[in-house]
Amino acid sequence: MATGFGMRVAGWTGLVLALGLAGCAVPSPQPPMRMIEPAPLGTMQSFADIVARVEPVAEALCRARTRGVPCDLQIVVDDRPGIPANAFQTRDDRGRPIVGFTVPLLDDALNADEIAFVMGHEAAHHIAGHMARQQQSAMNGALVAGVVAAMSGADDAGVARAQNLGANAAARRYSKDFELEADALGAEIAWMAGYDPVLGAQFFARLPDPGDKFLGTHPPNKLRIELVRQRLAQLEAGR
Repeated sequence: MATGFGMRVAGWTGLVLALGLAGCAVPSPQPPMRMIEPAPLGTMQSFADIVARVEPVAEALCRARTRGVPCDLQIVVDDRPGIPANAFQTRDDRGRPIVGFTVPLLDDALNADEIAFVMGHEAAHHIAGHMARQQQSAMNGALVAGVVAAMSGADDAGVARAQNLGANAAARRYSKDFELEADALGAEIAWMAGYDPVLGAQFFARLPDPGDKFLGTHPPNKLRIELVRQRLAQLEAGR
């Protein structure tokens, strides 16, 4: 299961760019250098420059705020043809955290602040342990639903359907909260790396607004942008 910025993805293959920038030393948090203008995108080197600034900040926060969690991020680009704009967080078969971008998402970004914010958001999913928490919630939901179905006399196929529905509902239950947590921490990561998270969060304005649907996976776009504004105000006030 992978946590995603725009939409969820079940898996990934063909990740062709792994930028080996992990393990850089980061100074203690301090007011970062502010960007006067958003840096233009359009070249892979621009993306590499963003990674070079955001990745060490995210890894430092991961090490400071977690225990026993791998913090050596691998930031990759998936260039398979025909896949939609998306960013996601998952793990490889050794448990190493991966933050992935598809080429259409990079092409859609208007400035470096948007990419930096999305990168921070996906790294925040890992730091906050959202994948493990979502998987545990799904397992619990499947167990409860399966027991209820079995006690109601359902056959094996009926129990399996109930388990799937229970897992789905339980996993979605906390998705909105996870997205807001990742927005707040992602804003902090982007800000510490010297980017403007409010400008970066304008990426939401170009996404279809999910509204406040029951069991939806993402909160309303306006709520997310306002949360980032509030978090930036706190950061600038030293909180």
